[in-house]
Amino acid sequence: MAYHSGYGAHGSKHRTRAAPDPPPLFDDTSGGYSSQPGGYPAPGADVAFNVNNLLGDPMANMAMAYGSSIASQGKDIVHKELHRFVSVNKLKYFFAVDTAYVARKLGLLVFPYTHQNWKMQYSHDVPLPPRKDLNAPDLYIPTMAFITYVLLAGMALGIQKRFSPEVLGLCASTALVWVFMEVLALLLGLYLATVRSELSTFHLLAYSGYKYVGMILSVLTGLLFGSDGYYVALAWTSSALMYFIVRSLRTAALGPDSMGSPASQQRLQLYLTLGAAAFQPLIIYWLTFHLVR
Repeated sequence: MAYHSGYGAHGSKHRTRAAPDPPPLFDDTSGGYSSQPGGYPAPGADVAFNVNNLLGDPMANMAMAYGSSIASQGKDIVHKELHRFVSVNKLKYFFAVDTAYVARKLGLLVFPYTHQNWKMQYSHDVPLPPRKDLNAPDLYIPTMAFITYVLLAGMALGIQKRFSPEVLGLCASTALVWVFMEVLALLLGLYLATVRSELSTFHLLAYSGYKYVGMILSVLTGLLFGSDGYYVALAWTSSALMYFIVRSLRTAALGPDSMGSPASQQRLQLYLTLGAAAFQPLIIYWLTFHLVR
């Protein structure tokens, strides 16, 4: 008995000085930071945390999924209606692009100031397709940019806890309506100014749809860097798009057919082109400012 009593007392003393728990096998990264000596976050952890927060928000993911479905349905409806009223062969011209053209055209839209030759290229009086002529307008980039804008708008609304199918649908439909209104205004202006031009509705739709690229860059910069980054990106993309529109419409589209026009008509053409260009920043701001807060 004495032996067992002594053993128990010895064991109790040993337990009071028990060794600390072994370190965990994995560091706790639930707070978005990797553990560092002294409790300080690892270098660059703030950026990683913000990006993970941006992409890991369940509401944002749900909004992006719903936006993808809306964009797909809208694309199918537009294609169905176009096949009813438009020749597919004529429409194929505006989608005759390749990867090299898309990359170069996006670069031209973002930084058009060093581009020299703005004239569209022809072969036997037939305009070359976009993949062979950088100055030729296309509908591939505006279509893909519109879909990307809807997805980005859904993510932005989800991050701000303001997402709903009605709000996202209103955002997408508003973006389409503004473009169609702009095209109708340009067609009316060309008619009233009696401008002799080979511009078709699809040409104007392509030039008007390029604004979606600037909208994407502005919203994405605003989500990553706040309102200051948004306004900087808005100013840059707006000025680049204005320069692109003026040079494209005047040189590539309106210039060749209006060389022999009277001076008054040429002034009307210039005013129409400048008006279309000046309208771009207003539309971009109106369709994006509510997505960045």
